[in-house]
Amino acid sequence: MKLRDLVYRLYARRVEGRLDHDAAPKHIGVILDGNRRWAKASGGTTEQGHQAGADKISEMLGWCTETDVEVVTLWMLSTDNLDRPEVELRPLLNIIENTVRGLAADGRWRVHHVGNLDILPARTQTVLKEAEQATHDIDGILVNVAVGYGGRQEIADAVRSLLLEHARKGTSFEELAEILDIDHIAEHLYTRGQPDPDLVIRTSGEQRLSGFMLWQSAHSEYYFCEVFWPAFRKVDFLRALRDYAARHRRYGT
Repeated sequence: MKLRDLVYRLYARRVEGRLDHDAAPKHIGVILDGNRRWAKASGGTTEQGHQAGADKISEMLGWCTETDVEVVTLWMLSTDNLDRPEVELRPLLNIIENTVRGLAADGRWRVHHVGNLDILPARTQTVLKEAEQATHDIDGILVNVAVGYGGRQEIADAVRSLLLEHARKGTSFEELAEILDIDHIAEHLYTRGQPDPDLVIRTSGEQRLSGFMLWQSAHSEYYFCEVFWPAFRKVDFLRALRDYAARHRRYGT
């Protein structure tokens, strides 16, 4: 073992030992950013970057298990990403499909898709549905795989679902306008029934949400990490949790 690796492990152990698990976030959202830049910096291809990022996911979920996290939302493919050239998009979808299959086969995670299924290729839809069905009864971390996801799209889909529901009930627009509140919309989000994310992590140094969980992250804490996602280490994860635990959440009060 190299001296640097030994020092890193000792430092990570020190940070972990000082964590207050009672103050750990229950729901973490992760924007997996920087795969392509990591590949470019390391002399690899874009596909290799996406694969390296996918390989990091199970490792990160293992860290979450050790720190009592209950829900993890992974933004794997945005609605904007679907506009990428086919020569890049198809390999990326293959990697996502294989990753989702792997999460389902692992046996530790309960997989749930968040996003608009209708805009995804049929094969990708099938993989997501099968993974969700196969892990439905698993008592482990709930892993939301955000594929074909956009925050504005989610809110639009929620409003559309709400309107259709009340149309079936015969509710008039005037009656709906009279009773409508935020809970009505929340009940139609992709994450309905789940707690909102306590902490949102974004890798690669970018300091913006880019449309990630716009509704749910109203009171979330944010942690922006400089490293690219494939290079994200346990110590980076622990630092995010330590930073979160040191904050005083006021929820607007």
